[in-house]
Amino acid sequence: MEIKFEKTGEACGKITVSITEADYADKVTAKLKEIGKKHVIPGFRKGHIAVPELRKRFGRDVKSEVINDEVFHAVFEYIDKEKIQILGQPLPTGSTEIDMKTPDYTFSYDVALWPELNIVLDKSVTLPFYKIAVSDEMMAEQDKNLCERFGAQVPGDEVDAKAVVKGSIMELNADGTVRTDADAIQVVSGIVAPFLFKNKEEADKFLGKHVNDKVVFNPRKAADGQVAELASMLNIDKDAAEKVEADFEFAISEIIVLKPAEHNQDFYDDVFGKDKVHTEDEYKTQLRAMIEASLAPNSFQLFNRDAHDYLMKTYSDMTLDEPLLKRWILLQDKNLTAENLDKDFDAMLPGIKWEIISGDVARKLEVKVTEDDLLARAKFIARQQMQQYGMYNMDEDTVTDMAKRILAENNYRRRIAEEMEEVKTFDAMRAAITVDEKTVSLDEFRKLANPEAEAAAE
Repeated sequence: MEIKFEKTGEACGKITVSITEADYADKVTAKLKEIGKKHVIPGFRKGHIAVPELRKRFGRDVKSEVINDEVFHAVFEYIDKEKIQILGQPLPTGSTEIDMKTPDYTFSYDVALWPELNIVLDKSVTLPFYKIAVSDEMMAEQDKNLCERFGAQVPGDEVDAKAVVKGSIMELNADGTVRTDADAIQVVSGIVAPFLFKNKEEADKFLGKHVNDKVVFNPRKAADGQVAELASMLNIDKDAAEKVEADFEFAISEIIVLKPAEHNQDFYDDVFGKDKVHTEDEYKTQLRAMIEASLAPNSFQLFNRDAHDYLMKTYSDMTLDEPLLKRWILLQDKNLTAENLDKDFDAMLPGIKWEIISGDVARKLEVKVTEDDLLARAKFIARQQMQQYGMYNMDEDTVTDMAKRILAENNYRRRIAEEMEEVKTFDAMRAAITVDEKTVSLDEFRKLANPEAEAAAE
């Protein structure tokens, strides 16, 4: 087999493969014999059909399959061996008809060439990295949130902004009297959390009320017409809830308020894990670190955006063989038509160019995504999911088991791998260049991150 490559343009080339009978004959015969052994052929005992008969029946299809397979693998091995950087995949220049008489064949493939960008990423390149300063207001707010999160629900004297209220809920007539007929909706042991109401006006009706007070409110307005929520509040089915329009009287029998946790060892253990923090000074240090950690992703995202913009501005002026790229894209997406692609191609080009640039950066900086990287990211996702349900400080075995289940889903695994490659590429870039670290306030950071929105707000 003979393979040749020639550059046919600044951004394209052609690979030609010449295959002779000697390259494939033995494999065709072997495959025919395998068919004879494994398949039942009418008129013959299994495994007792002669090769000439097999060749007569299956020869053309087998020959075509073997030749195409040999050429396909040879092309990719050649590209790998010769280190030819291509975009997409080799595209056949035409179809080759294979018959039983012709011994030798020639195949040719068009290839779109990866542009040579000569990306420079060293200490001569400087980009800013903005850290958000942790203010006293942030510390106070986070402390308040933690004290509430790990607080206790206790009986209260007055309905406040976080109270849960228990009592009877009685449907009213149009004149404001309690409805007593057989079809009246009456909930003897009702419970509502006004702070979860969708309508603030309805929620405010409960503020400041005490045990034995009565509140007239409209459940439909409180639930903003959401039938499932309305049905749950009134202990009725959804069909009945669909028809509820009336006001109701809530007779308060019990008020449950949130008592924030106090700063003590139990609280420190709940927030940071057992015996991680013991004093108020240690608590403040860890609290600041917690806030810094929560703010850090914003800094990395802004750096990544700035790095993306720098790379696109510096290296996106590249030569691409657009007709070849369009052919490849059409092969990948069967829902696309040539007409639609022509219309949308200009909008797709920045994404294509970014894939090329980021791919070059990843290779230049030797970025590799390992199984440990995938597991670490999956564990982070698992912890986030658990925290949505109020489960904090989960043990490592539980988190690891959940992470492995996440990675077992192929689509999820692929998305995590792509995400991790991008993260590690920007991390490697940050390590390779000069980073001008600056600390700014949250308001200053917002202006940097979204200058258009900040300008519009002013």
